Amino acid sequence: MHKIVLLRHGESVWNRDNIFAGWADVALSERGVEQAKTAGSVLRENGLVFDLAFTSVLQRATDTLEIVLQEMGLADVVIVESSACLNERHYGILQGVNKKSAVEKFGAEQTQAWRRGYNECPPEGESLADVVGRVAPYWQEKIAPAILAGKKVLIVAHGNSLRALVKLLDHLSDEAVEGLNIPTGLPLVYELDKNLQPLKHYYLANDIEVAKAIKAVEAETKT
Repeated sequence: MHKIVLLRHGESVWNRDNIFAGWADVALSERGVEQAKTAGSVLRENGLVFDLAFTSVLQRATDTLEIVLQEMGLADVVIVESSACLNERHYGILQGVNKKSAVEKFGAEQTQAWRRGYNECPPEGESLADVVGRVAPYWQEKIAPAILAGKKVLIVAHGNSLRALVKLLDHLSDEAVEGLNIPTGLPLVYELDKNLQPLKHYYLANDIEVAKAIKAVEAETKT
């Protein structure tokens, strides 16, 4: 059996302010730093160790990873590979726009379609299908071979790049992944069989905390 951990970066300053970030390289908020520290502590307390980590090239993810590894005492041990393939979805004209302001300008239905629809693409941006299109080959060519070689892998990325990865792991339909929300800062463990098919997955947090965090993500475009 193989075990991997997926972690969405800690809260960024634009998460805090409810702004579409996409590829904008924004920093962690104070809360995000604390979330990363807590994630590292939780991973350590649950006996998890890593020797290889994958992340995006955006600082909110790379900083989260750095903090997590420091908390785990693994900062000088884990090899880190960064790739734009794991970047957040590019939100085009929505980048830098407050989510509720986008609802007021474009309407709730269109904004939600751009935000959560699988094939919907904001002007000058990416759809979730586009994100899957870059995450899938990175998984197949980089991450999966490392896991099969026995590496203990941590992946620190973004809401949509992790949604794309979960779609691949769990063989979710396009419709099912539209309803998937991944909160910041909560480690998500996947146990995989020898063929990297999922046996089970779970957050390293209590059910109430997870439900509350997911509802907060769902509510970001509600007025």
